[in-house]
Amino acid sequence: MTLEPGPRVTACEDGPLLVRGADQWPGPDGEPVRIDRPVVAVCRCLRSQRLPWCDGTHKFGASSPKD
Repeated sequence: MTLEPGPRVTACEDGPLLVRGADQWPGPDGEPVRIDRPVVAVCRCLRSQRLPWCDGTHKFGASSPKD
């Protein structure tokens, strides 16, 4: 039996989380948001106008939180 690997999350330095292989992610209201792409960029700085997704805003201000 082969187990399918779960989602993988990679933190980009001073940038978003890259999420691979997930089918949903918690939205700003806590409700799951459907993912239909193989890789998505999730905001860590909480300044994106498209939360939970990264819109590049982190490039124009203070650095992102270090988790």
